[in-house]
Amino acid sequence: MHNIESWLENNTFHHSQWWNILALIEEKKRKNLKISLCIPTFNEEATIGKEVIIFRSELMERYPLLDEIAVIDSGSTDKTCEIARSFGADVYFSGDILPEEGHHKGKGENLWKSVYQLKGDIICYVDADIRNIHARFCYGLIAPLLYRDEIKYVKAFYDRPLAYSHGKRRSGGGRVTEILIRPLFSLFFPELTALIQPLSGEYAVRREVLESIPFPTGYGVETSHLLDVYNKWGLEALAQTDLDQRIHRNQPNHALGKMAFGILQTFLNRMKAYGLTPLPEITPFLRQFEAQEDHYHQILHEIQEEERPPMNELSAYQNRA
Repeated sequence: MHNIESWLENNTFHHSQWWNILALIEEKKRKNLKISLCIPTFNEEATIGKEVIIFRSELMERYPLLDEIAVIDSGSTDKTCEIARSFGADVYFSGDILPEEGHHKGKGENLWKSVYQLKGDIICYVDADIRNIHARFCYGLIAPLLYRDEIKYVKAFYDRPLAYSHGKRRSGGGRVTEILIRPLFSLFFPELTALIQPLSGEYAVRREVLESIPFPTGYGVETSHLLDVYNKWGLEALAQTDLDQRIHRNQPNHALGKMAFGILQTFLNRMKAYGLTPLPEITPFLRQFEAQEDHYHQILHEIQEEERPPMNELSAYQNRA
């Protein structure tokens, strides 16, 4: 796959290439761009404060790369919103944005609502559960968009050690990627296997891309984005930046099963939308098992990956623009 080799050479970066943040700011000014940071949250009181402090102090006050930092929350029941607001982030409940469109609980919903709420020509998304947060999680993703006009969507990749009480194991993490996404991409979209962390929650995107693609409301949003950007603009529109390492909360297997099920729904829906293959009816029900003493109990989860339309199809967004 010569195209993959060429892409890896030209569209894969390391955050250290962009150490000169003042140069990034000059390029931002030259192109007259606004840049927003969006942190989607749900009960992240343990880590949200440090993230807002780091990004605000380093990338707004010390180096004015960001024009706004916004937390879009799904309805946290802990102190996530209070903490984020106290450290200077703009905080929004996603249900209050475009209320006439209703509200779905899920990460993809928060990201979709952010396209309406935020002002940036570039929006950078960073997950709220990162324990080793650093300004590179933002500027390392934004920089390729400032210097390369043909790049539209920049994904993060990193080593993902699993944290234990007696230290860290350098291998592990990314289980859904390796078990589900990489096999699917290998079969149907082999060029996309060049993306090292296709499900990473950190990426920077041009507004014109975000407003023109649909958003699944749940875990399928990252997969849907990659497929749609690739389908519309090709591999050259994508890039990735090595951020070295990401330490985060590890999910149990049952939670990963739900995530994988939602992602698979999204993948099959995209296949159907592209007219690539006849598909059977896609069920929203996932069956898992739970052991209760010497008995096994089947649990039925209804996981429905609703999909939000491209933002530029909404009359409210058109009128606002």
